[in-house]
Amino acid sequence: MNSRFLGTGVALVTPFKSDLSVDHNALANIVNFNIDNGIEYLVICGTTGESVTLTKQEKKEVIKTISDTNNGRLPMVLGIGGSNTAAIIEEIKTTDLSNIDAILSVSPYYSKPTQEGIYQHFKAISEASPVDVILYNVPGRTSKNIEPETTIRLANDFENIIAVKEAGNNVSQYLELIKNKPEEFLIISGDDDLALGITLAGGAGVISVIGQAFPKDFSEMIRLGLKGDAKESYKLHYKLMDVIGYIFEENNPAGIKAVYEALNLCQDTVRLPLVPASGELKEKIGDFVNAF
Repeated sequence: MNSRFLGTGVALVTPFKSDLSVDHNALANIVNFNIDNGIEYLVICGTTGESVTLTKQEKKEVIKTISDTNNGRLPMVLGIGGSNTAAIIEEIKTTDLSNIDAILSVSPYYSKPTQEGIYQHFKAISEASPVDVILYNVPGRTSKNIEPETTIRLANDFENIIAVKEAGNNVSQYLELIKNKPEEFLIISGDDDLALGITLAGGAGVISVIGQAFPKDFSEMIRLGLKGDAKESYKLHYKLMDVIGYIFEENNPAGIKAVYEALNLCQDTVRLPLVPASGELKEKIGDFVNAF
């Protein structure tokens, strides 16, 4: 099994200043905070990182800040995906991936391809990528599910497709994937609320949003889950359960940025079309953080 991606990866936010420029100092502090508190790997420029609002230059600068701060301590995963297969391949070929351990590539959104179209899309990405590929299935955002048969077909056909981040909040689909996957292929939860249960069922852990705000407890919860210790791991799950609900109540990443603001790690600024969390939600989050 590919042990680099066992445990907790965090889908890092991109902190912004009040003028909407990237706050690189805050980003470096967030990276160190997560490394110091037990996270296993870092995920850069995913959905939570508001990657679709970053310019190419900003994305390069974000990668550099995270890479320089990490300084080889943890594996790094970079989000490179979209609905234009040719453009994704061009980005893979023109991006410096020398410090990147894998790319995370979301299933095509908006265009709603067939399962064969999804297969051919990821086939092309696999053949173009010099590093490992983690599939990302998030039908709530793409409007098209990667069916388990397609994921397993890709896992069997391409050595560098090593995992799927599954974020359909569908327990039955998770279990089907775990049951039928090749031995070395990783089923990674993309649903914070289901992450522990899926890990206990045979999953490889999680790429988490909330984990980056409470890295010590969340990563320990997943490590206990990987050991099969349901009793102790669920103690930590229940400790975090309310805030997991809060951060997805309005939108992501406004929720997690509100948590970070309460922790004094960055401002809650997001770029349009997202807006910051409401005052009511911030109050609930602030109460949770103060009591934690």
